[in-house]
Amino acid sequence: MRFDILTLFPGMFRGPFEESILKRARERGLVEVNIYNIREYATDKHHVVDDYPYGGGAGMVMKPEPVYAALEAVKARGAAAGLAGVAPALLLTPQGEPFCQSMARELAQQPWLILLCGHYEGVDERIREHMATREVSIGDYVLAGGELPAMVVVEAVARLVPGVMGSPESGEEESFGDGLLEYPQYTRPAAFREWQAPEVLLSGNHQEVRRWRRQQALLRTARRRPDLYAMAHVSLEERVWVAAQLAREEP
Repeated sequence: MRFDILTLFPGMFRGPFEESILKRARERGLVEVNIYNIREYATDKHHVVDDYPYGGGAGMVMKPEPVYAALEAVKARGAAAGLAGVAPALLLTPQGEPFCQSMARELAQQPWLILLCGHYEGVDERIREHMATREVSIGDYVLAGGELPAMVVVEAVARLVPGVMGSPESGEEESFGDGLLEYPQYTRPAAFREWQAPEVLLSGNHQEVRRWRRQQALLRTARRRPDLYAMAHVSLEERVWVAAQLAREEP
């Protein structure tokens, strides 16, 4: 899968994509990440990429011309590399639709994604209207630019590309894989200080382990994310069990 990232600050990406899962995925040819400096596509002497907003106001706004030129160049390179069709161009912005695991799964079906990193006070509205095919937000807060959100999107999507995670079950059992938070995890030693790993996990009874993990995932989601729990596929028997557990916790 190919990711093309358009940014004013390419140096921000030097570390995150050179470590851990993404590094291995790139080395194995499963994921390709290309970084493009939008400033290089400005045609004036000083490579100006922003200007004061019409109508006044604080801050600067990214100009449409350099972004358009960069986007057209990236599309041409993708076509030359044999990628058919038009890649979705995602604009990372607080005004976008919330990024979530289901969106990551949807985007992972694409062979090629383009990510546009806004900065300053935002982008000229013509970028939003005519160049971006989708707007994405990683949360209801404001960052200096779209670089960190782009890193989040790339990692969340790339780990769903077949072969990146190694075991296909890894992605399925993680938090949000089935709409629930992940169950508690334990490893050696079985006893650490006065804290003991649950006996069921040491029993070797795989059926009971699966049952315990399912129950714990349900209970953890109901406690911490009742919004997710309300939408999850939960049987009546399971809901009764969770309600009983929560009732015992009430003061």
